[in-house]
Amino acid sequence: MQTVVGVAVVEDGRVLAAYRPGPDGGWEFPGGKVEPGETDEAAAVREIREELDLEVKVGASLGPGVDISGAYRLHVYLATVVAGDPVLREHSELRWFTAGELEEQDWLVPDRPFVRVVRNLL
Repeated sequence: MQTVVGVAVVEDGRVLAAYRPGPDGGWEFPGGKVEPGETDEAAAVREIREELDLEVKVGASLGPGVDISGAYRLHVYLATVVAGDPVLREHSELRWFTAGELEEQDWLVPDRPFVRVVRNLL
């Protein structure tokens, strides 16, 4: 099973989320597939650089992985911004959420368990 990393970028008591458009769209923690020979943390740094033009420092895992499908498992990590401001490239919207603004039903299903964890950390 291939690992997909999501990154919960946290800054000033808020978390950054990206909106995936389309019929199956919703809010998600940005990220992507871990390449062969790459650690989850390295993939998280690369994906956030590619998708958002941000440099981040990856921290703790937010818990066990969640199956996206029979082929992919999502792991989400905390991260903090080292440099840059987020740039919209692959999503239709970017938004910083406070704990009180995090509503699970607006998120893609695999991300929802991690939303609960992030809400408790903010």
